[in-house]
Amino acid sequence: MKFSELVRLLEHNGFKLVKEKGSVRYYAREGWEKLIRIDFHGSKEVPKGTCNAILKGAGLRGADEER
Repeated sequence: MKFSELVRLLEHNGFKLVKEKGSVRYYAREGWEKLIRIDFHGSKEVPKGTCNAILKGAGLRGADEER
């Protein structure tokens, strides 16, 4: 999964960009207390462990099996 695809997946599930500094982006969802941090690198592939950790933190654990 590419970083841009991961961001689309988060946005599709209600997360919105709330803060950005350089290549680091923070996403949040209404009713969700945590911020999801993504070091955005466009079309590069997200390492599998990083992708799983981001999806787990966002409560979308099973979503990575759609790839």
